[in-house]
Amino acid sequence: MQVIIVANADAVGRIASAKIAAIVGADPTAVIGLATGSSPSDTYRALHGRVTKGEISFAGATGFALDEYVGISVSDPQSYASVITRDVVDPLGFDPVRVHVPDGRAVDLAAAAEAYEAAIKAAGGIDVQILGIGSNGHIGFNEPTSSFASRTRVKTLAPRTREDNARFFRSLDEVPIHCITQGLGTILEARELVLVAHGESKANAIADSVEGPVTSFVPGSALQLHRHATVIVDEAAASRLRLADYYRYVTLNEPQK
Repeated sequence: MQVIIVANADAVGRIASAKIAAIVGADPTAVIGLATGSSPSDTYRALHGRVTKGEISFAGATGFALDEYVGISVSDPQSYASVITRDVVDPLGFDPVRVHVPDGRAVDLAAAAEAYEAAIKAAGGIDVQILGIGSNGHIGFNEPTSSFASRTRVKTLAPRTREDNARFFRSLDEVPIHCITQGLGTILEARELVLVAHGESKANAIADSVEGPVTSFVPGSALQLHRHATVIVDEAAASRLRLADYYRYVTLNEPQK
């Protein structure tokens, strides 16, 4: 695992966007796992800047969203289908046909989850998965005690997750209780993982995920098992890392590739 500590959220987005741009630049048909929420917003903003400057194109890329709420209308501005369209597809110039979101409105949710897994496999797997992290350590909507072998499935959101996400809705009562999410096993099969986080509220989750034991109680700790995981955080999110000085030293003294 590589841990990169930068000054602020803008720098998190800039560094993450450079890494993703390099992957897409090398393979314009790359398959990208797309996170939603506040954590990756600066990354998408920085990528938009690169697209505007003509440095990169996502026209041939494929996208798979990490998750979707169950039961929320696709036209609802807080559905992840809407968020992905608004924050990723339109500003980055993805072909909408090539961007997929789990079907949280399916009559048979288990079948929809299986179909999503099959679609990822048919696309050749995910080349780079963008991740945020919840204050309780969840990635995707894999709440604490999720199996590291789990696949895309229906999950019940933890009360803390619903409370954290209530800021996007008019009230807590409007936050869905269930979701469809890629499983930890699905996420770990991506060829590269890029987790971004900023702010003091994520400091405990980052410390537990990076330096704590590998445990299903902290789903983010699954990244320790991945061969090519990069964690990019600002100073506030890094504030509880015991080896922060070492991570800064490593960043300054990376070996030549």
